[in-house]
Amino acid sequence: MSTETIFDKIISREIPAEIVYEDEHSLAFKDINPQAPVHLLIIPKKPIATINDIEEDERELVGHLFVVAKKIALQHGFAKNGYRVVMNCNEDGGQSVYHIHLHLLAGKTLGWPPYANERAKQG
Repeated sequence: MSTETIFDKIISREIPAEIVYEDEHSLAFKDINPQAPVHLLIIPKKPIATINDIEEDERELVGHLFVVAKKIALQHGFAKNGYRVVMNCNEDGGQSVYHIHLHLLAGKTLGWPPYANERAKQG
């Protein structure tokens, strides 16, 4: 996919973002519509549209995103209490920007999806 996304513009500094981490392969910044007290997006600098577009030779890059999530959690002091890391795929999976990214959520107790709570009540 060759269409430039908002994330490409953040990487190139065409548009601002509150960057909390950067290295040669990735960038992490605050989500503009946070769903938790801490809500960061961790993106590869290499554009990959969806999980379905990840190639075999990109597995180290994708794994690197999770290592970055761990580093950020440790640096910001929420690793011990816990955090959630999510990657959505395509429209039905909740993906809105077609450049893979991890959502890192922390800073509060993150509950189960509503359907899991209903199953727990049913026994």
